[in-house]
Amino acid sequence: MNEFRIHHDVNELLSLLHVRGGDGAEGYIDLLQKHRTPYVTTTVSAHSAKVKLAEFSKTPEDFLRKYEELKSKNVRNLDPLVYLLSKLCEDKETLQFLQQNAKERSESSANATSTTTTSYTLPPTSSKMSMQELEELRKKLGNVTASSNAPLPAEVTRKMLRDKHNKKNPTQPNPVFPNWVYDRPALLGDFIPSPNPQGDPTVSIGSMPLAAQELALVEDLLFVLVGVDGRDITAQPVLGRQNRSFIVDPTLDMSVKELVNRILPVASYYSTITRFIEEKSSFEYGQVNHALTAAMRTLMKEYLILVTQLEHLQLQGLLSLQKLWFYIQPTMRTMEILASIASSVDKGECMGGSTLSLLHDRTFNYTGDSQAQELCLYLTKAASVPYFEILEKWIYRGIIKDPYSEFMVEEHELQKEKIQEDYNDKYWDQRYTIVQHRIPSYLQKMADKILSTGKYLNVVRECGRDVTCPDAKEVLYTLKERAYVEQIEKAYYYASKVLLDFLLEEKELVSRLRSIKHYFLMDKGDFFVHFMDLTDEELKKPVDDIVPPRLEALLELALRMSTANTDPFKDDLKIDLMPHDVITQLLRVLAIETKQEKAIINAEQTDVALSGLEAFSFDYIVKWPLSLIINRKALTRYQMLFRHMFYCKHVERLLCNVWISNKDSHQYSLRSPKWFAAAFALRQRMLNFVQNIQYYMMFEVMEPTWHVMENNLKTASNIDDVLCHHTSFLDNCLKDCMLTNPELLRIFSKLMAVCVMFTNCMQKFTQSMRLERLSLEQTMEGLSVQSEHAEESDRKRMTTKFLAEHMDTHQSDASFEATIGKFDSNFSMLLLDLLDKLSIYSTNDCEHSMISIIYRLDFNGFYTERLERMAIERSQKAAA
Repeated sequence: MNEFRIHHDVNELLSLLHVRGGDGAEGYIDLLQKHRTPYVTTTVSAHSAKVKLAEFSKTPEDFLRKYEELKSKNVRNLDPLVYLLSKLCEDKETLQFLQQNAKERSESSANATSTTTTSYTLPPTSSKMSMQELEELRKKLGNVTASSNAPLPAEVTRKMLRDKHNKKNPTQPNPVFPNWVYDRPALLGDFIPSPNPQGDPTVSIGSMPLAAQELALVEDLLFVLVGVDGRDITAQPVLGRQNRSFIVDPTLDMSVKELVNRILPVASYYSTITRFIEEKSSFEYGQVNHALTAAMRTLMKEYLILVTQLEHLQLQGLLSLQKLWFYIQPTMRTMEILASIASSVDKGECMGGSTLSLLHDRTFNYTGDSQAQELCLYLTKAASVPYFEILEKWIYRGIIKDPYSEFMVEEHELQKEKIQEDYNDKYWDQRYTIVQHRIPSYLQKMADKILSTGKYLNVVRECGRDVTCPDAKEVLYTLKERAYVEQIEKAYYYASKVLLDFLLEEKELVSRLRSIKHYFLMDKGDFFVHFMDLTDEELKKPVDDIVPPRLEALLELALRMSTANTDPFKDDLKIDLMPHDVITQLLRVLAIETKQEKAIINAEQTDVALSGLEAFSFDYIVKWPLSLIINRKALTRYQMLFRHMFYCKHVERLLCNVWISNKDSHQYSLRSPKWFAAAFALRQRMLNFVQNIQYYMMFEVMEPTWHVMENNLKTASNIDDVLCHHTSFLDNCLKDCMLTNPELLRIFSKLMAVCVMFTNCMQKFTQSMRLERLSLEQTMEGLSVQSEHAEESDRKRMTTKFLAEHMDTHQSDASFEATIGKFDSNFSMLLLDLLDKLSIYSTNDCEHSMISIIYRLDFNGFYTERLERMAIERSQKAAA
């Protein structure tokens, strides 16, 4: 199931059942994921569920007939489905919803049909149809129905299978039998159509004495038992997968006829088995069916030997009809089982794993019949040999050699190089996949381990190392599952250890992850100070004006001048200029598979060009096989975290620059420092907010989560655990840094925008003050000439006083104070909104880590009273 499938299915079910309120889809999804355990349907529970559904059904006979039909075709998961339906019948509320939904759907489809169909009327007839015409019409309609339900001819089926294989493996075409194998029916030995036998047609067998009738029928039966028509017993033609039936001379004595009818089923079984062997032994039906037909052919040789011995007795005049019945009875059960298996495989169109599942189920179903169970065990062992040979190569060497598409693991042509290029590339998940209907039922529990074992070994092989499991032994089918389960588990543990050691030790996975952490999670402080100082002017430019090689050169310089110079993987760090700012990127990701997705994708691009700071990100070169862990999806998550923190660091630097420039302003505000107090206080609140958010993300989210991941990697037993821990680390960081909640993200982006606009305003104000100071200093030059005889200290004091008075006069109007007040109110309102939302999510959604932000920003209770007031107002609105 893919990443969003379970969410989609749950939402569809809720909408179909008109479920409202409660915990919503997320609650059901969590419940499903926590309690997703396989349910094993026993024979007793399946039978009771079938009986319950039959009682509930309006047409129980049709239901049972359909169930038996599906069972004969070996439909997978039939019993679990029946059990689920029986449980749904017990739930009255769910049943009512389903019935209402079915009624609405039928009404809507009826309305749609009524608007699109055209009524037709039969032409009037002048006379009624005779009974003979009616009977002929009925026969024609029956023939048409039978032909439409009949399976495709064998040659058509073979061609379809051959074309399917050749399309998948164009370099390895299927071998084909020559045409004469199929064009010469005498090779089949199954009741070849022939002209009437020579003899006196006037002599009827019913007119013969009873002893002569018996002798004639013994000869006929010996012919029929080997697929040749007799004189008085002839085979009916078969259509599709029907069982062979026979016509016996109606004049035959009733006592003899009764005994003949007891023996004829053996001939029908022989016909079914022979047709199955001849058809399924073709290459197109796979190696498992070929091995099964070979085992059946061996058993049929014993049967033919028995019939040959009976013919010798008949030639010697020692074989009567009763003796024939006596000798044939022990073989009858064997032939019945073989014919039943042949019919089930044929009806279910089984190949590979599905054939083995059917044989395994039959073997267990005959637990009380030792002879039948031994026969099925022999067939299952023989048929499983080619399947287990493919399995051995997969779990011991990581190689798939499956020319007829029978094995449970299917290989897809994917390029591992795309892992670093395509965000949606799923090489690890889709290069090798499980095909459910090819899994033998006795290997169902081990399917995931079998898939993982071969995948692990295959990764190591693709790195140029030949690996073979040292505990490799032949895997054989047995009723005791533990025998081959142990072999699979040994191979799995070996493959897990080989790949894990290869990645952790030889490829230094943990060191690579630490290197990525240095840059993307910003734990190399001196490097970022150097880098931001060096690239400050370059990143202020529009993204189209930035020269990437220049940024690469500055990055190289910053790496060499800082402690990052000791990192052996620093040369893999690269510059990447993204097409969107980080907020847009995050919102686009969060809108995937939602109603807002189309609106966001189709939204027109704004005319505001991105600056270098907004588009800037790092990228990292990762080679195979480390790209399995650090793939494009993981790197994109790292980039989101980095861009978010990098922009926060940029805003912090802007606020610190405002603080530096404001220090110069103190000397101009001798008489009215209150005018600057509001701006200085707001700047400090903004700086406190940005610094605390950064501290929370780095030291309360990323560092603890990183240490948890490092400890988990030490105890990981396979590469899937490593993938899971790494993905969990990134997901937790994104969630706790407020990057997965669109509502919090929008509020935070607005807060950052207010901070940036405030710094721009303050910088413009400071710049204007500097210009005013320059003009006033020029004015003061004239005054200094007049007071050249005054003392030096008096002259300086008079100059400073004059500048301060003129600067205060320039800013005495209310515009500056109103602007600062507007910034203050916007920042306070957004900050309160953020704290309020954080309080809601931390209590309702159990996001306890986010409450640390409230404790940091409201450390002295400054916002507590206002937050409580907002909570009361919200509860009153909800109650109303």
